[in-house]
Amino acid sequence: MTSVLIVDDQPLHRLGLRILLESVPETQVAGEAGTGSEAVRRTAELRPDVVLMDIRMPGMDGIEATRQIVASGNRSRVLVLTTFDLDEYAHAALRAGASGFLLKDARPEELLGGIRAVAAGDAIIAPGLTRRLLDAYAGQLPRTAPDGRSPDDAKVRLLTDREREILIAIATGWTNPEIAERLHLSESTVKTHVGRVLAKIGARDRIQAVIYAYDIGLASPNPRLP
Repeated sequence: MTSVLIVDDQPLHRLGLRILLESVPETQVAGEAGTGSEAVRRTAELRPDVVLMDIRMPGMDGIEATRQIVASGNRSRVLVLTTFDLDEYAHAALRAGASGFLLKDARPEELLGGIRAVAAGDAIIAPGLTRRLLDAYAGQLPRTAPDGRSPDDAKVRLLTDREREILIAIATGWTNPEIAERLHLSESTVKTHVGRVLAKIGARDRIQAVIYAYDIGLASPNPRLP
């Protein structure tokens, strides 16, 4: 059973999400919040497995709420929901520590699958959003990390050629099945490589790996695998 805190400033949206989550036996609605500050407080009180977080809310927005929830050390993981016209918030939300990013027009099964994945410790980004987001905002992303490291970062040098290839593929927005197909590997082999890449670069999940690859300049708006 996965417990979920629904955070949205629109009561009708919260009701719709509650009805969906309560329609399946594997999810349980732990509670609701209508503002970012309430989300932080309710997360601390209820300690849900997943916080389903809206971004645009009065007062504290979902980005700051996510940042505070993650910084608190709470085990709850944040899955952000937004609309297509809010792509500019995605990078900030992921940097704040969100474990996933889905669009509000996602099909019910996609949302439920995203909740399960995030609760299990995986990361999820709306299909196609990684590529679209990074193409649109790559010019705003630093070509070096905040501490001035170059693309020849020490962590990158720990990667084998294949692992470096996998990291670039992750940054491109490819899923494991897509990586397997395009690099002619089995999905189990890809999963193993992804796990090793995350461990070597110190990334919690593939979302952090995407940000890391762009931060150090390993990936670009139109990356090419070596």
